[in-house]
Amino acid sequence: MARHNGQTRISDVYAHPVGRDAIDKVLLQLGRSRRWVTNPVVANLPLAAVARLARRSVGPGFADAFLAVLADHPERSAVPDGPHDAAEPPGAAQPSSPWWRSAVFYQVYPRSFADSDGDGIGDLRGVISHLDYLADLGVDCVWLSPIFDSPNMDMGYDVRDYRAVMEEMGTLEDLDALIAGCHQRGMRIILDLVVNHTSDQHEWFHAAVRDPDGPYGEYYHLRPGVAGEDGSGPPPNNWKAFFGGQAWRWIPEAERWALHLFAPGQMDLNWDNPAVRREVAEIVRWWRERGIDGFRLDVINLISKRPGLPDGDDGIGDLIGFPGIENYFYGPNLHTYLRELRAQGFTRAPDEPEPVSTARARDRDGLIGDRLPPDPVGVMVGETPGVGVEMGRLLSAAGRGELDLVFNFDVLENPGRIRWDDYRYDLRYLKAYYQDYLARLGPDDHLALFIENHDNPRMVSKVLGDQDHIPHQRTAVAKVLATIQLTLPGTPFIFQGQEIGAINQDFTSVIDLRDVESRDRFAQLRQDGRTEAQALAEVLPGARDHSRVPMRWQPGETTGFSTGDPWQPGMEDSRGFTVLEQDGEPASVLNFYRNLIRLRRAHPALTEGDVHFCAPRSRHYFGWLRTGPDGEVWLVEVNLTGRPIRRPRQVLGNRLDAMLRRAGAGGADELAVVLGTTGTRGKVMAPYQVVVAGVGATPGVPH
Repeated sequence: MARHNGQTRISDVYAHPVGRDAIDKVLLQLGRSRRWVTNPVVANLPLAAVARLARRSVGPGFADAFLAVLADHPERSAVPDGPHDAAEPPGAAQPSSPWWRSAVFYQVYPRSFADSDGDGIGDLRGVISHLDYLADLGVDCVWLSPIFDSPNMDMGYDVRDYRAVMEEMGTLEDLDALIAGCHQRGMRIILDLVVNHTSDQHEWFHAAVRDPDGPYGEYYHLRPGVAGEDGSGPPPNNWKAFFGGQAWRWIPEAERWALHLFAPGQMDLNWDNPAVRREVAEIVRWWRERGIDGFRLDVINLISKRPGLPDGDDGIGDLIGFPGIENYFYGPNLHTYLRELRAQGFTRAPDEPEPVSTARARDRDGLIGDRLPPDPVGVMVGETPGVGVEMGRLLSAAGRGELDLVFNFDVLENPGRIRWDDYRYDLRYLKAYYQDYLARLGPDDHLALFIENHDNPRMVSKVLGDQDHIPHQRTAVAKVLATIQLTLPGTPFIFQGQEIGAINQDFTSVIDLRDVESRDRFAQLRQDGRTEAQALAEVLPGARDHSRVPMRWQPGETTGFSTGDPWQPGMEDSRGFTVLEQDGEPASVLNFYRNLIRLRRAHPALTEGDVHFCAPRSRHYFGWLRTGPDGEVWLVEVNLTGRPIRRPRQVLGNRLDAMLRRAGAGGADELAVVLGTTGTRGKVMAPYQVVVAGVGATPGVPH
């Protein structure tokens, strides 16, 4: 590995995968173009010189801190030029393509999905009652947000017992029934696994507090204070927690400081301890034997901390908002620990017992077949905040033996914006993001396509702002997002409610909010001098509560979610945006999702095919071809704006005909619109219009 120092040119730093992602992250945060660092003048400057020039923005210690992160990780070959050739699918060197590459995942937030017993809290039996709905939607894998036993300081992301179900969710027997129910319908099921930290009520932490110098004291990051410390002195370093305040909590019973990167009750595990890593692998194996098909690994890139837990650089802390983040967001042993976890926890051993249940086969027509053999490796989906494209490739490329898929959160906000900003998301950035991301992938890489989850506001509302209550606008944007997510190369992750065009809620008071992050942020803003109205206005744009209100199954006060009072009441009285209302409406968002997923399943070009972007520089038009090895060709087109636009000349007349023939298909006269908001292709696209057209396909009805 080449050693970098202050005299290393910016171009060489940018050629390093970690260097490129770190620089891109800074540019994104500042809302600046990459040309700021790729132009010949800056590219040939030494890092130290650039750091001096940018001293006001990044502080005096930036270069040293940056170089320390680069030194933790080896370089790899240069980024390939040109678009990724999906005709040779990522993972082609494997004996067969893993099931998750062509799957559609659906995230269920169980607390808000369906309540079976009327206590106002969603539960496992509620999920079971809607499995037919999910199967009919076309879901291949159900992902459950936390259901492990928890005191719920952070809605289950603070685990008290990894082998028990939280009481309000049900029982282990209920979960076994849910696993079997998914498998019988040809769906797999994965769980959220939160192992960067545990609850402070976990038995491991109790043992650590009782005997901080004993074996369990090494399970966590416990540090003694100064002589006579009572918690009033300075913490061990300057790190800040993601939910606000310092990242350390004084534990008087143990006379130790304990690290928590999130809430004070979420204590970070010490992954440098082999015993911790063995415990996690055993937990994974235990659940796989019960039939769980894999896990989404919560904030998994944070598990490796820099030895000694040094102070964070002030400049980086000011820029990113979290002092110390460079010491753990992509730690020195991250790759080693993930490879070990995959080998010891996720990979099936020859003498491993058969799981209680496995999924049944489901063909491209949706027909259910025989029970499948156990997967040789459970799927590993990594939530990786702060990780960019190149680091994501290092974490998930086939053959590296680490993760299978990663979530890159740069897609969620426009450049220069953060989640708490009140602004309208520009879909032109979504186009630029995916074109750039896919062009940088190699044959061993695969993209996780997501635009919503339980931690973020609804994307329809981010795009439309206060126009999200206009039904036709809401429907149109929901279909735009569905089309992009379900027809680009990659594995889509749908969050509950996306399929009916869910939007943000009309919360009017902090009393309406239940999330610890929202409430803590509100309290901090009030402490900083904001009025109640000002603090609320700075919380609501990014509040996680918007995505956590109960699923809207039918019209009515509790929307069919519960017969009791919902734990988190929704604040929406719209018509036409429940499952019941959309179920029988051909042009509904729900049926658009169903038809699009069905089309995706039936045509390999839409899951395994190459991609070629049409008119890539067009500001308002987003179009691409998907071509399969069997000669299939699909044209997908989206108007990214709320006004009519003219189609680019490249996708009209003779130019379109030539483009299709180069792709190995018949001419433009054989192109038929199969799905979309119109049945024909003209020179003008209506606002937020979408078109999915196939060469030689049977024309469909506009939806």
